[in-house]
Amino acid sequence: MPSFFTAPDGTRLAHHARGEGDPLVVLPGGPMQASVYLGDLGGLTAHRRLVLPDPRGTGDSAIPADPATYRCDRQIEDVEALRVHLGLERMDLLAHSAGGSLAMLYAARYPHRVARLVLVTVIPWALGRPATGEDRLAAARLREDEPWFAAAFPVFEAWLTGAREAGDDDFAVFGGFFYGRWDDTARAHAAAMDEQANAEAEERFHGPGAYDPPALRAALGHVTAPVLVLAGEVDGGPRPELARSAADAFPNAEFDVQPGAGHYPWLDDPEWFVRRTVAFLDGADSPPPSAG
Repeated sequence: MPSFFTAPDGTRLAHHARGEGDPLVVLPGGPMQASVYLGDLGGLTAHRRLVLPDPRGTGDSAIPADPATYRCDRQIEDVEALRVHLGLERMDLLAHSAGGSLAMLYAARYPHRVARLVLVTVIPWALGRPATGEDRLAAARLREDEPWFAAAFPVFEAWLTGAREAGDDDFAVFGGFFYGRWDDTARAHAAAMDEQANAEAEERFHGPGAYDPPALRAALGHVTAPVLVLAGEVDGGPRPELARSAADAFPNAEFDVQPGAGHYPWLDDPEWFVRRTVAFLDGADSPPPSAG
C-alpha cells in the first residue's frame, strides 16, 4: 500500500516502501514513469529499504492542478517534501534515467541533504548533453550478432530518424536495444511500460526553461557527497562516454560501466548491479572499473 505526503503546491503524492534496512530514495525515469517499473532493483531490497515515489500525475500520485509543474525543475521541492516527510536529515538517493536530471537539480539546490548519490544510466539532459539518434544507432549496431537484430534495426533506425512514427508493435520489435538481454523478463517489462507513463507530463518534463547547464555545472562543483555514475555497456541513451560527462560534473564521483547491460541494468545482471551499488552505498572500497 502506498503512503502519501503533500507537495508544497498541495498536490498529494505517493511513495512505496519495499525491503528492509536504511532508506534509499529512488527517483524513477521515463521521464514521468510510475515507480512500479523499478521493481526491487534486482534484489536491492535485501540490503536497503527502497522508498519509491510516484512522480506527480503518475501511479498513485495525484494529477497537479497546474500541468506546468511537470517540468523537471518544478519538481525539486517534491523531492525535498519527501525528505521532510521521511524525517531524514540527509538521504541516500538513487536516480534512474531521466530521474537523474531531477536528482542533479536537487543536489545543486540542497547539497547538504544528500549523503550519497547513485545515477543509473542517466542522460545528462540537465547539463545540456542529450543523447542523439546516432548515439542510439551506434549502440544498436553492437547487437548485430543477435538473432532479432536484422528485423529490429531498420525499424529502430526509421523511428529515430523520423521516417516513421513507431507504434506498440514496433516497440515490441526493437525493444531489445534498451535491454542487455532481450528475454521473456525484458519483454514483459517493456510491454508494461506504456501503462505506467503520463504522456502529457513526459512532454513537459524537459520543457523550455527547465535547465541552466552552466549554472548547474557550477553548483554541482560544490556538492561534496560521494557520487556513483553507472552506465550500461550497450545502452544507447546514454552511451558510456555520455554518462561519464555526468560524473565529470561532480568533484567526488566514481564512474563504472556494467558489462553487457542496457538501460535497465538491474534486469540484465542483478547480482552485478546490486553488488556494485551496495558497495558504494556502504562506503566500501570500490572495485576497479570494469570498463571506460
